Amino acid sequence: MNPLKSPWQTVIAGVILAVVITLLTGAKGNGMGVTIWLHVIVGITWIGLLYYFNFVQVPAVAAALADADPGPAAINKYVAPRALLYFRWAAVATWLTGLSGLAQIGGGAQGIINAFTLSGGMQVIGIGAWLGTIMLFNVWVFIWPNQKKILGMVSAAPEEIAKAKVVALYASRTNTLLSIPMLMSMVGYGHGGLLPI
Repeated sequence: MNPLKSPWQTVIAGVILAVVITLLTGAKGNGMGVTIWLHVIVGITWIGLLYYFNFVQVPAVAAALADADPGPAAINKYVAPRALLYFRWAAVATWLTGLSGLAQIGGGAQGIINAFTLSGGMQVIGIGAWLGTIMLFNVWVFIWPNQKKILGMVSAAPEEIAKAKVVALYASRTNTLLSIPMLMSMVGYGHGGLLPI
């Protein structure tokens, strides 16, 4: 059995390898290891797909529109729905594991409150939490409902589809913009600052 033949088996093998490395090195954590690593993995999935849509798929569909064979159908029919499935649920998983991490960092519900009120030493990570929350909102309120119209998953008039393309694009670009300070805030909290300047 070769785990590299299946993406899920590859991920499981990666988790097993991470556990083996941890055991062999005797590494100790602060009790947040599983939550933080889940947050990082699903966050990478979410932001990776966000960047894929903005830097790969949108330009590829634009180029495919000019080419009758195969046209954008290959991407829009087969790739986009699957990518959007992982994208929107990775967003939810990232937010939920982030919320759990805030609770663990800040001593329970007070950690979440401190993060979202930017108090109690949680200002930096709190900014990241707010940006991630805005991004999650954009995924479920603006990007996903409009993508369903664009991809023909729900019926929509041509004018609605044209409007949906603009809304989805701007929401996606807003998330791309927010992803940079959001990531900076998350990493900055753990490393004592935002920018090395």
